[in-house]
Amino acid sequence: MNLENFLNKKIIVKQIKGGSKLNDRQKSTIIGLGLRGIGSKSELVATHSIIGMIKKVAQIVKINN
Repeated sequence: MNLENFLNKKIIVKQIKGGSKLNDRQKSTIIGLGLRGIGSKSELVATHSIIGMIKKVAQIVKINN
């Protein structure tokens, strides 16, 4: 999936896996996205910085628009 297609649109980011095995920077990224645990969702506007954050933790998040 090409995330640049979502640029400047509202997206919903959902955490689908736990973050216990992530390093500290990835855990901070999850918090920065507004996610708190498995099943939590956050509605965000897809800017370049948000897209970069999603790419860093792509293994544990799912994107809906």
